[in-house]
Amino acid sequence: MTPAELSASLLAIVQGVAERRIDASGAGDVPEVTLDDVVLERPKNRDHGDWASNVAMKFAKRLGTNPRELATDIAGELSEVDGVAGVDIAGPGFINITLDAAAAGALAKSIVETGASYGSGHYYDGVTIDLEFVSANPTGPIHIGGVRWAAVGDSLARIFQAVGGIVTREYYFNDHGSQIDRFARSLLASAFGEPAPEDGYGGLYISEIAARVIETYDGDVADLPRDEAQELFRAVGVEFMFGDIKKSLHDFGVDFDVYFHENSLHESKAVERAIARLSELGHIYEADGATWLRTTQFGDDRDRVIIKSDGEAAYIAGDIAYYLNKRERGFERNIIMLGADHHGYVGRLMAMTAAFGDEPGVNLEILIGQLVNLVRDGEPVRMSKRNGTVVSMEDLVDAVGVDAGRYALVRYSADSMIDIDLDLLTRRSNDNPVFYVQYAHARTAAVGRNAASAGVDRSVFDASLLTHPTEASLLGALSELPRVVQQAAELREPHRVARYVEEVAGTYHRWYDACRVTPLGDEEVTDVHRTRLWLNDAAGQVIRNGLGLLGVSAPDRM
Repeated sequence: MTPAELSASLLAIVQGVAERRIDASGAGDVPEVTLDDVVLERPKNRDHGDWASNVAMKFAKRLGTNPRELATDIAGELSEVDGVAGVDIAGPGFINITLDAAAAGALAKSIVETGASYGSGHYYDGVTIDLEFVSANPTGPIHIGGVRWAAVGDSLARIFQAVGGIVTREYYFNDHGSQIDRFARSLLASAFGEPAPEDGYGGLYISEIAARVIETYDGDVADLPRDEAQELFRAVGVEFMFGDIKKSLHDFGVDFDVYFHENSLHESKAVERAIARLSELGHIYEADGATWLRTTQFGDDRDRVIIKSDGEAAYIAGDIAYYLNKRERGFERNIIMLGADHHGYVGRLMAMTAAFGDEPGVNLEILIGQLVNLVRDGEPVRMSKRNGTVVSMEDLVDAVGVDAGRYALVRYSADSMIDIDLDLLTRRSNDNPVFYVQYAHARTAAVGRNAASAGVDRSVFDASLLTHPTEASLLGALSELPRVVQQAAELREPHRVARYVEEVAGTYHRWYDACRVTPLGDEEVTDVHRTRLWLNDAAGQVIRNGLGLLGVSAPDRM
């Protein structure tokens, strides 16, 4: 019996009990009960059963009874369900459920047969989600903060898709503004052997791109007027820099569906259209020669200038135009992932959302990430040879590889500051978490190869034979993937998947030490061996699915 099947049985029983109680009392309407109301949890103490539910405590008051009495009614019917060995009531009304061995063990076969889709769900079925992340300015290599959002954002997109979301990965390409001017001037200075501008960019990458621009120009850049040369370095240099960024992201396993150019907002009059829309809604006013958005009406600490008195668009002008553009493209949920220095943006963006008549936190969400510190030999890693100022994506990949880099960055809650030990991530030992999980998967593959050599196949599955305590523990861990994936989607916390696969890996290793899939010596191959092969392969499938949600490979050999 799978957790989904048990939940469905519990739902039907609760609905029936609720209807009978309301009919008997003649009071009110029958409360609506959904699968979300009958969520099953694993008891912390396995002596309390395989699953627990607090559904009686949620509905007792609405049904005019006390939780323990309602739990008793539910338990009486639940104990008659095929595969349920026992139901106990604990405390004020918790329902503890124990499955018989065959029902619990059937999950192994179900996982293998479900394959890559095991763990997926329907939480966001059909919901259109625009997930904007990284969006680093094309003025230099992606620094480690942006790399963290690359790992977390791509993993979150995979998780949303696993629960039915229609996800667009979007990169906001800032090609309009002062940063690009400084970048162009920095390239120009490098090309002519001049010091970098005081407000410009330095590092080896600047001279590399400047040289590439010169190489592609049909003529001598020195012959161009200064302003024309700067425009050349702007246009071609930004193209080269952004090409490098795209390649770095691709090599890191991150590809975007949309690269949205900020400049297009200004060229298409999108800002003017957004202002007109907000004006129709009554939230725009003129004062001191400027155009203002009345964001204080929606909780902001002050109103915001959209068009300054000199006629130039303020920064928020691009924000309102971009948000309206996303909504017009049909996205129900728009999630923006920003760095730790962007806390001040949240209030104004939420107020902007409300000004459009949308719901802050639903139609627009802002996720703020915290800083990442890299450590080697116990000391902080501060400098990048290529960039000269910060550690980049390439530096991290060169140091530990893509898998370890992605896993380390997604393993922690994104709103917590983390220290990443580069030495630890290169060790082939159990204290390296990515090695520990990948090794568990490789071990499941090795067991499969050894089983084939010993003549053990999956021609028989008898779930009642999975009776060892470590088998119950492993089955319990494997059953949790769908719940963990949905929770990771709901809470925007892909680190839950990482911690989960570590738990599965540890549980699998303990089972491997206690239970053999292949016979010893001259022993005959039995149905126990064949059934355990199903469980072994189910564990490999779960680890593989979990790592896949993180964009991390699941090697068959290590």
